[in-house]
Amino acid sequence: MSAAEPVDPSVAAAEAELARLRAEAEAAEAQLKAAQARAALAAAEAAAARAAAAPAGQATSTSPEQAAPAADVPPAPAELPSTPAAEAAPQAVPAGPLSPEQVQTVITGYTFAAETLDLGALMNGDAVPDAQIRIPLGMMNRHGLVAGATGTGKTRTLQGLAEQLAAKGVPVFAADIKGDLSGVATPGESSEKLLARTRAIGQDWSPAASVTEYYALGGVGKGVPVRATVSGFGPLLLSKVLGLNATQESSLGLVFHYADANGLALVDLSDLRAVLTYLTSAEGKAELKNLGGLSAATAGVILRELITFADGGADVFFGEPEFDVREFLRTAPDGRGIVSLLEVPGVADKPALFSTFLMYLLAELFELLPEVGDLDKPKLVFFFDEAHLLFRDASKDFTAAIVQTVRLIRSKGVGVFFVTQTPKDVPSDVLAQLGSRVQHALRAFTPDDAKALRATVGTYPRSGYDLERVLQELGTGEAIVTVMSEKGAPTPVAWTRLRAPQGLMSPTPDAAIDAAVAASPLLPKYGTPIDRESAREILTARMNAANDAAAAQEAALAKAKADAEYAKQQAAIDKAKAAADKKAQAEYERLLKKTAGTSRTSRSSQKSPLEQILGSKSTQTILNGVIRGMFGTGRR
Repeated sequence: MSAAEPVDPSVAAAEAELARLRAEAEAAEAQLKAAQARAALAAAEAAAARAAAAPAGQATSTSPEQAAPAADVPPAPAELPSTPAAEAAPQAVPAGPLSPEQVQTVITGYTFAAETLDLGALMNGDAVPDAQIRIPLGMMNRHGLVAGATGTGKTRTLQGLAEQLAAKGVPVFAADIKGDLSGVATPGESSEKLLARTRAIGQDWSPAASVTEYYALGGVGKGVPVRATVSGFGPLLLSKVLGLNATQESSLGLVFHYADANGLALVDLSDLRAVLTYLTSAEGKAELKNLGGLSAATAGVILRELITFADGGADVFFGEPEFDVREFLRTAPDGRGIVSLLEVPGVADKPALFSTFLMYLLAELFELLPEVGDLDKPKLVFFFDEAHLLFRDASKDFTAAIVQTVRLIRSKGVGVFFVTQTPKDVPSDVLAQLGSRVQHALRAFTPDDAKALRATVGTYPRSGYDLERVLQELGTGEAIVTVMSEKGAPTPVAWTRLRAPQGLMSPTPDAAIDAAVAASPLLPKYGTPIDRESAREILTARMNAANDAAAAQEAALAKAKADAEYAKQQAAIDKAKAAADKKAQAEYERLLKKTAGTSRTSRSSQKSPLEQILGSKSTQTILNGVIRGMFGTGRR
């Protein structure tokens, strides 16, 4: 091919890949030879030390443990460099469970070209500083699990990962159940014990603080309030919190549909209670029938659960202003990621609400963020502490929603790490989506514990460890690690002594937290709750208007009835009066005729004809009867 001809891109790419692989092979071979030489030298030095310590003329002996390797320890490599040290101790046994070849396999498996997070150093009897255990930064959006019994160091592992992610410009969200994660905002305190431990694993430790933002659910506790509207929370998550069965869950979905179709904004729990109260009232019965399948009894059950839920103090978590989860993606002016801590010690007695609220935040991120594919580093890493609370008594639909969110949110650039006590706390469908595992010590005090331990061991790749034994022997701050490599394959299983966090390993003082919250740029935006017109006000106005209309109609009917009765009585009075007048006139005319021929009448006693008529006994009887009829005083 002449110099003028263009180079085939595929050929150039193949040649570049070949050169890269050749360089990797040469580097791996050099590292293997170096490790073998170091192992042989260490064995020779140990043998020389034993020989020097033995009495003169006595053969150097070995202990039973040194004479025969454990059953799970593979034999030493057949070929070692031909050196005097190697010849001096040809039968040397490694000090730990892994052979030099296996140690080198671990070193190679955790050597990455891209940027990484450092977890710690390999343990093989003692720490091996040259064998650093890492996670590729770009694989942090492939999710992970941090598990282990109480007191084994899960929180410190979480803190160390959060610090390194933030230092590399990746925002972090974590829930602080007990309040001891807040130390990430304060530089750590040095001690001889700490420095001795970090030097042994090759960690160049120095105190450092991370940029931290504090949040609180609904303002319960210290931090910027994080609230959600009931509409945004949705019927599925709310059903999980209320403990509804499948029928009640579907009925609650119909209520949400009705509210949405009728323009009834569900902002807080009082709005949802107002809708349910309206649908079960006389005014809403007709609309309840049109929902299809929603019975008054089921609506009543949901209403009672909501009242109990709100009386427990949960109503403060719902309202406006609704928190924008994109606030968790912020970085500091110097490029570091911000560590967002959701301080939740005030809701420790509401574990279901807390865990479901975290799931809501994750679901909101999934809805709002665009597809970005695989990135060099994630846009956010979300640590889901006390994950077992999320899956306890979860319905199939709820678990399926979690699985779907975890599976798909990776392409949005978000990594999710579940933190819990045992992998059995997390459904297998969720575990299948996790790429990295940091397993701290497990306890096996009961048959169920032993069964869970064996199930955990069965999920790991084959290794040189007796994991069922090792997982019970891990010290505090140690873990069995396997992560996803840059090529998407699992790395070798590694017994790891984890790095120490650079922040304070105890809570940050309350005064410092209060000052940080007061200075937060988010506090003016989310600090003051808003009570706008929503379903409660709309339905209250509607029911008041209906009540007013009903009262007006009832008053009009009563007035019409009274008017009719008055008219009837007035007509009777007029009729009686007319009859009395007619009778009186007739009596007058009769008397007039009767007295027309009489000429001798005493002037002093003579009365006028009208007086005579009115004063007559007959007329008085008639008038008394009329009056009694008018005023109802006559006996019936």
